[in-house]
Amino acid sequence: MAKYALNILVLSLVLSLGSGRIVDDISFHNPQHLAGQLPQTRANMVVDQLGVNKRTLDEERDPEFWRTLARDELLKSVEKQKLNGIIMFLGDGMSLSTVTATRILKGQRQNHTGEEDGLSFEKFPHMGLSRTYCANAQVPDSACTATAYLCGIKANIVTIGVTANVEYNNCSASMDPANHVSSIAAWAQKAGKSTGFITTTTLTHASPAGTYAHVANRLYESDTDVKSYGQDPATCVDMAQQLVNDEPGRNFNIMMGGGMAKFLPKTVKDSHGNYGIREDGRNLLSKWQGMHPGGVFVSNRAELLSVNTAKVSHIMGIFDTNSMNYHAVADKTKQPSLSEMTETALKLLQRNEKGYFIFIEGGNIDTAHHENKAAMSLDETLEFEKAIQLARDMTDPQDTLIVVTSDHGHGLTINGYPGRGSSILGLNPNDLGSDGLKYSTLMYPLGHDQFTDENGKRVDLEKIPRNIETVYPSFIKSNMGHHSGEDVGIFASGPFDHLFTGVLQQNTIPHLMAYAACIGDGPTMCDANQKV
Repeated sequence: MAKYALNILVLSLVLSLGSGRIVDDISFHNPQHLAGQLPQTRANMVVDQLGVNKRTLDEERDPEFWRTLARDELLKSVEKQKLNGIIMFLGDGMSLSTVTATRILKGQRQNHTGEEDGLSFEKFPHMGLSRTYCANAQVPDSACTATAYLCGIKANIVTIGVTANVEYNNCSASMDPANHVSSIAAWAQKAGKSTGFITTTTLTHASPAGTYAHVANRLYESDTDVKSYGQDPATCVDMAQQLVNDEPGRNFNIMMGGGMAKFLPKTVKDSHGNYGIREDGRNLLSKWQGMHPGGVFVSNRAELLSVNTAKVSHIMGIFDTNSMNYHAVADKTKQPSLSEMTETALKLLQRNEKGYFIFIEGGNIDTAHHENKAAMSLDETLEFEKAIQLARDMTDPQDTLIVVTSDHGHGLTINGYPGRGSSILGLNPNDLGSDGLKYSTLMYPLGHDQFTDENGKRVDLEKIPRNIETVYPSFIKSNMGHHSGEDVGIFASGPFDHLFTGVLQQNTIPHLMAYAACIGDGPTMCDANQKV
């Protein structure tokens, strides 16, 4: 009777499947059938007996066998996320208002209304905010911030690469190794990676100096500068010397920017026709070339673009006596663009199978803001954005992490209620001040010119010619525009880009990059994987 009932069940199953009707789960997964406990019939032999006469390997009886296998496969998957390169882009002074205004300008240069457009790094998958204050300052400068986002600690304002135990201009404290902090560039070198930096300021400017220097005053750029601040250059080593002579600076594969005068004696003319400023007689450029026989020194655009990156080990490019000129007004036959420097650098760095770290700064975004030249600053930001897009195009987001951020903001404001598509660089066409005169959409709280007459009344801005070098109005008279203290953006693309979200302390940034790249002395992704 049981055998008859079983045959009826199997027949019902066949008929149900044939009719397309959904049947209950037990029909497909009868536990007695799967366990091999049903009698053998031609009907239930359609599916092999799954639970009898099967061999289990001895090692597979231990659950740890399967856990180990799972760990191995997980690590293989994580291995695919290992970084080849880290590219850190720093827009000096690139406040969120600067990002917004530049986005609009980009669109308007393409005959769009502008507000709907976007910058290359705004399309990155992850974004956060960075808190920029220093250990002793509510509004920071580019020195203490460089120590934060490159060395991983917050320091006192104006100091670089040292702890908060070092006060401004205390040279003896800054020369004490106990007060030194190393940068992510040094961590990368220790792991065998290629390293370097690019800036549109000077090689010894505060931002790039965060990769290599230890000073109590960001203006210790040469021995002459050290002396001007009442210190003895024999015991207080300037940043140009630290870059050429000390680690990690002397190991950099890439150094590009301006500031040739800081490396040459005052008796020697540089490649740009001006004398150096060093009083100690040292020619640090000659010394660097002697230290790097496989390297090449370049001083103009043509020389840079002619470098065979497949054959040289190092590139030092210094393209001006002082800071590089604004891109919009530079001699394009002599000064390379930030994108051209970036492309050459990446071609060399990508040769290292162990990977690389490079810091790339759009430094003149800040310089133009200090001069209240809003149009120039936005143009510098667009050049910065082009270099970021080039870097993303030259690399694989599967193995290259790109982080874009700023050191601090600037007091640029976007004012009034201008209509959609109004020129971001012009006067607000939809509103007047209480004096009946138009006002600029972009303005600064502090700066050179309030555009008032001898009686303190505003002048008619419509009568003043405007160009890319125009100075924009400010509210309070000051010798220059000043930094601002609000949070700045962080934009990330590549492996572990999801780490760069939320409101972060600025000094957390290098630790996140180091975690992703398995470098430095802190916790890393590789350490975490060993514990899986």
